[in-house]
Amino acid sequence: MVGSPGAGKTLLARAMPSILPEMSIEESLDVTRIYSVADQLPAGTPLIRHRPFRAPHHTISHAGLVGGGNVPKPGEISLAHRGVLFLDEFPEFGTRVLEVMRQPIEDKVVTISRAKGSLTFSANFQLIAAMNPCPCGYYGDAMKPGTCAPALVTKYQKRISGPLLDRIDIHIEVPRVDYEKLSGDRVGESSESIRAHVQAARNIQQIRFTNPKSLSLAPGASAGVSNNGSSTDIICNADMRMGEIRQFCKLQDEGQSLMRAAMTQLNLSARAYHRTQSVKLARTIADLAGSENIQSAHLVEALQYRPKLMLG
Repeated sequence: MVGSPGAGKTLLARAMPSILPEMSIEESLDVTRIYSVADQLPAGTPLIRHRPFRAPHHTISHAGLVGGGNVPKPGEISLAHRGVLFLDEFPEFGTRVLEVMRQPIEDKVVTISRAKGSLTFSANFQLIAAMNPCPCGYYGDAMKPGTCAPALVTKYQKRISGPLLDRIDIHIEVPRVDYEKLSGDRVGESSESIRAHVQAARNIQQIRFTNPKSLSLAPGASAGVSNNGSSTDIICNADMRMGEIRQFCKLQDEGQSLMRAAMTQLNLSARAYHRTQSVKLARTIADLAGSENIQSAHLVEALQYRPKLMLG
């Protein structure tokens, strides 16, 4: 999320856990094991049932983020397993600290090697990053003009490398909120209502990866379905590999033409192609809409979340 100071980026990030689906027993056990190893299991809580939300400060060390020590312990990316890792003031994190996240984002695990051996910790987290567009924070703001020169803006934004940005699926600008919206009586959709939509989409995905043939039946019958007994470790779209992408994310002719044009115009990498086509965006957008197939509208929406301002 990119936006001026006070636009609400941190508030949005902290609200994210309230709309995420409830953890299954398997997920709860995974998270509890990590917190037990890290000696951070809350007193009187034998089983963690709520998704973690971790928000380390930008001064965190390399070992604090990915794990380490003489006796290796999990870092923040593992403590955020099956939950949210929120990095506020994203460019202020050390370059080396940020770059070490590239491998865990792809592999969902982090391996810490020492002379006596190595340990592997789970790190399947949802990364949410927030930043100002420039050091003063007001570059491109409609109300308050920025004071940073273009060269300084570019230098600031380039603190985040292209390969790391390419691993972030959704890029959005958070605009300043108008006074009328802040002072008005209109109430938006509640987190409970949004969570119900998210849970319905997750249930569809659990059916997809547990019993693919059942997807041809009524999707509405998916409520309450879990992935118990599944023959695969894939429980949601984010976990799909190439085989599942080819099987569940087929594009129609119109979608193929649209994707071909996007590959050329947006200079998408192979990684970005598969993420945009299915894994992170279009397939999930279709699930939220209750659509069995990925429609052109879902693909167009997914493409709109590619980086626009940052780093070209």
